[in-house]
Amino acid sequence: MEKVRTAVIGVGHLGQYHARWYKNIEECELVGIYDTNATNRNEIAAKYNVQSFEKLSDLFGKVDAVSIVTPTIYHYEVAKEIISENISCLIEKPITSTVAQAEELVALAQDKSITLTVGHIERFNPAVQELKKFDINPRFIEAHRLAAFDPRGTDVAVILDLMIHDIDLALYLTKSKVKKIDASAISVISDNADIANARLTFENGAVANLTASRISLKAMRKLRLFQKSGYFSLDLAEKRADIYRLADDSLDDQSGTRIPLGKSGREILYSKSGNKDDDMLAAELRSFVKAIQNGSTPEIKASEAVEALKTALAIEKIGLANGGGVID
Repeated sequence: MEKVRTAVIGVGHLGQYHARWYKNIEECELVGIYDTNATNRNEIAAKYNVQSFEKLSDLFGKVDAVSIVTPTIYHYEVAKEIISENISCLIEKPITSTVAQAEELVALAQDKSITLTVGHIERFNPAVQELKKFDINPRFIEAHRLAAFDPRGTDVAVILDLMIHDIDLALYLTKSKVKKIDASAISVISDNADIANARLTFENGAVANLTASRISLKAMRKLRLFQKSGYFSLDLAEKRADIYRLADDSLDDQSGTRIPLGKSGREILYSKSGNKDDDMLAAELRSFVKAIQNGSTPEIKASEAVEALKTALAIEKIGLANGGGVID
């Protein structure tokens, strides 16, 4: 199978990691780098001994796929030009600045029959991947995503910067659309909201309580799922899942430590899994390349990224108004 020819558009902090992995993934070939900052562009291109493209159009016809790792405000215009040239795209989250822009890109990608996916990287977290082994039907989700202040990313609200990861996970795990949003958001240091909390009620009755802050002293990335058959506690920073399931003779998987459940006469099966050494970006890029090679649906469909963006923007609007509302 031929290697997928790749390039990275935007080689700031995160884009450099995309370049490194494209250079090391066996199934693809890193052809070149494009960045409006000539110093960054030339430095990274020289580091990996690849071409430094002076103009975006210079990579047309030379690559099969790109990662777009620019500031969000440029995602739409760059991706539209790239997709129009029949080049597959992985766009870092959020997909675009507006839902209309995102929907246009999805339609264009479908028309061109190219692969379009978005970097909701937590889907590739070993702790989240572990959930695929179980019948997941959460009734309540609680997420905390806290980080120290970093000027990088403050061009958007914390909802689009950090919380959108957990919005995507909540949509993915509940397999339902959002019916109602209650939210609060506060700007503390930057010009955009730095702390936010949202309570999402889904059409299937599930509820998710999401909290995000980028002005915390202690970092945290935790997700907890509660459902009838058990409780799943995910430490996303440690890439570890602690799994508590109600013991049942009908379960195919009886593995785990049996723990008495109080005086109920029932038992809990406890197990933990995950691998902190697994690189999530490497897994994400390999999945993207594989989808291109096989002509298969990517792990994260662009339409799912549109739903995450739609929800995030609604949370931001409602949160800043310090009210609640129903999605139209």
